[in-house]
Amino acid sequence: MPEKVDFKKQLDCYRAARDRFRVLEVPPLRYLMIDGHGDPNTSGQFAEAVSALYPVAYKLKFASKQELGRDYVVMPLEGRWWAEDMASFTAARDKSRWQWTLMIMVPDWIGEDLFEAVVAKAAAGGAPAALDRVRLERLAEGTCVQTLHLGPFDEEAAVLQRMHREFIPAQGLRMTGEHHEIYLSDFRRVAPEKLRTILRQPVAAAD
Repeated sequence: MPEKVDFKKQLDCYRAARDRFRVLEVPPLRYLMIDGHGDPNTSGQFAEAVSALYPVAYKLKFASKQELGRDYVVMPLEGRWWAEDMASFTAARDKSRWQWTLMIMVPDWIGEDLFEAVVAKAAAGGAPAALDRVRLERLAEGTCVQTLHLGPFDEEAAVLQRMHREFIPAQGLRMTGEHHEIYLSDFRRVAPEKLRTILRQPVAAAD
């Protein structure tokens, strides 16, 4: 039996501590991705995206084990979020203006051919509505700031304000890419007060 790799334990970028902001280098990683927009609590797009990503992620894992002899733990759901006015994430929290990309990280050894074969297999057996929007793509975030948030998503605003307005400028940095969240807890099954979420912001040296 192939050894099962757990990238959450191997990759430093999946570690964070509550009430501690940390600057780190995130390596380029491959993800299953799907785009959408709107309030995740009311948008049908969001539910469709989640329903499309997970079947592909698990079918890829099983295909990797059976065809490549390489097994791994399916990684947690992640999301990149942005809006024209980034205050939508902090002060205003106007979710109707949010744009997002949901993602699940996959190993580098997963190639485009295996991905396409798995999607074709999924499409042949009662395909999720958004299956045709799932893609495989590499993301290079580079230097980032991140922390661990414990609790409901709507309580992230105060943490993000401290990250954006205090910690990042104090380090001589500026925000560059999209706000990134890693859902260490399954929000479909875990009580809001127990949710564990890594909050990440790509940064660069301030001008």
